[in-house]
Amino acid sequence: MIGPSLQALVKQQHGVIQSLTKTKLLHTQSSPHQTLLSFNTTIKSFIQLRKFIDALKLFVEMLKSGQCSPDNYTYSSVIKAATNSPLRVVGIILHGRMLVGGFSLDPFVNNSLLAMYMNYGDKVSARKIFDAEWDHTVVSWNTMINGYFKNRCPKEAMKIFDRMASEGVEPDCGTAVSILPVCGFLKDVEFGRKVHKMVEESDLSKNIAVNNALVDMYMRCGIVNEAKSVFDEMSERDVITWTSMINSYIQNGEVKSALALCPLMQLDGVRPNAVTLASLLSACDNLDFFKDGQCLHAWAVRQKLDDDVIVETSMIDMYAKCKHVDISFKVFDKISKNRTAPWNAMISGCIHNGIPRKAIMLFKQMQTQAIQQDDATLNSLLPAYATLADLCPAMSMHDHVIKSGFLSNIQVCTSLIDIYGKCGDLESAQKFFSEIPEKDKDIYIWSVIIAGYGTHGHGETAVSLFKQMVRSGTKPNEVTFTSVLHACSHGGLVDDGLNLFNFMLKSYASTLRTNHYTCIVDLLGRAGRLDEAYDMIRTMPFSPSHAVWGALLGACVVHENVEFGEEAAKHLFELEPENTGNYVLLAKIYSAVGRWKEAENVRHVMDEIGLRKAPAHSLVEVRTS
Repeated sequence: MIGPSLQALVKQQHGVIQSLTKTKLLHTQSSPHQTLLSFNTTIKSFIQLRKFIDALKLFVEMLKSGQCSPDNYTYSSVIKAATNSPLRVVGIILHGRMLVGGFSLDPFVNNSLLAMYMNYGDKVSARKIFDAEWDHTVVSWNTMINGYFKNRCPKEAMKIFDRMASEGVEPDCGTAVSILPVCGFLKDVEFGRKVHKMVEESDLSKNIAVNNALVDMYMRCGIVNEAKSVFDEMSERDVITWTSMINSYIQNGEVKSALALCPLMQLDGVRPNAVTLASLLSACDNLDFFKDGQCLHAWAVRQKLDDDVIVETSMIDMYAKCKHVDISFKVFDKISKNRTAPWNAMISGCIHNGIPRKAIMLFKQMQTQAIQQDDATLNSLLPAYATLADLCPAMSMHDHVIKSGFLSNIQVCTSLIDIYGKCGDLESAQKFFSEIPEKDKDIYIWSVIIAGYGTHGHGETAVSLFKQMVRSGTKPNEVTFTSVLHACSHGGLVDDGLNLFNFMLKSYASTLRTNHYTCIVDLLGRAGRLDEAYDMIRTMPFSPSHAVWGALLGACVVHENVEFGEEAAKHLFELEPENTGNYVLLAKIYSAVGRWKEAENVRHVMDEIGLRKAPAHSLVEVRTS
């Protein structure tokens, strides 16, 4: 007998489901007297066909008919259907109906509930069900591990795995393929090796899915030799295996090794799929591998994979990064225009090739053609406004971001702060920055606000923000140090700059790059401390770049120092033999100290090697209303 409260639940459930679809169920119309087996079989069939609403409707019809009561198999099936329902309330109602039906201790049903709540993102409810179980099956453990990982709680997933091991539960293949991605995500290779040992002890190493997960884990941890060791020991390999190994080489910068695997996998009887091809194309993102990228493009056409969206997107991206954006446009013109990813790749390609206005034009075409935008669209587009540093269109774009509902995306927020900073509207940049919760401020947000102040001569504020960032527990990276050192240089904050550089040497030596030395040489040079600047160059742990010597030469022009100017120019002539600016600056130093003959000799050298000073020009943009 169904009680009043349960009737209300069933009616509510029925109303929710009825509102989701008007699909007719021919099964119930043609067969008025159904058995439990018949209902269960048809519900399962609907789920296999991904007709989840139909499965839920049939369950309601089953309850209304009163012909039979659902069993644990029924509930397990309909809960799976509810997991994929657009309305979470359906699953909650089913949970309540199942409790009243007396299935709260059934492991088969509970495993479905665990998966459902994890899919909803409700970790607390899933954990309550898990903890209330008397006897956990291996499926229960696997569902919790996988659920925590998918809900961005990898540490919790590891704790569940450790607890499972401590309770002596025998792992299966599902356990391995659930926990290994967690190890890869956290780059915890030691934990991964522990799982690898468990795999070997449990005799799971013959399973191809487990081996694929091991290869992927070692790849994500950057341990290519161990990924290769697992790969070589596999008696059977599928396309996932080969693709994981290819990605392992790519992640480690071994592009030639990755490309060499493509013909080998075909000799092994495995045909590369769209994912394999997209990975290989992404590896050919510089001119050194441009020909390889073209060959892959041709192969994709022959194999009829060139119309797959991830392949199309990878081709557009590859050509753009190889400075052949004209070919990117040719690929883009031939493909279907109703998918977002190729548009995003094309917009990003325009930014990469220094044509921000073209990127904005493409975005406007997207809007005209009603192409769906996503976070990646704006992340690709917004740097165009930062490059142009034009406040009016930037503010219009900000309005669009708000109306589109993308303001909660942290990368979008970072780009907007960067735009306002580069436009010189530091008040808006600071306002935006201050509104972001402290816990959400990552290194990229700190870097752009520091760079914004530094670029516009507010060195002290930039240094203050840097110190605030360090106190907050955010670790500075290479870009952050460049921004704050650049701020010190342009703000004349010599002591602050040197203190920060020493702090970097002491605590973050691994992040030191040539551009940091360039900033310090520029800082000392602007202050007239040329001896110290030159000593800094001589003691660099790597070969000085043209930018470092250029900073010294520029300072020598300001302070009319011939000795260091000649030294800097000598190196620059070797590093940049066709840069006329270096010759002009040296001649300027000679002229400043009255050494007219040497200045004239420099000009003669320029004439002899065929160099001409590039004429200056100005650009005025005219706006029409």
